[in-house]
Amino acid sequence: METILIQIHDVKAYKLLEDLEDLNILKVLKKNLAPTQKLSEKYAGKLTSDVVDELHNYVTQSRKEWNNPTI
Repeated sequence: METILIQIHDVKAYKLLEDLEDLNILKVLKKNLAPTQKLSEKYAGKLTSDVVDELHNYVTQSRKEWNNPTI
């Protein structure tokens, strides 16, 4: 079997797909795809300002150490 992705342009196509599914010709895996949310929007405001400041300082320090190796 092969899985394909199709784009529906007409509401009537849903009925056709349901009929084909009833005849065991195909199987509808997902009827509606939710729009994907950007990670920046999903996690906006999840960290406190203190944690953000600590993380920023850690990344800044790590970059300085990476750019100036003493080993």
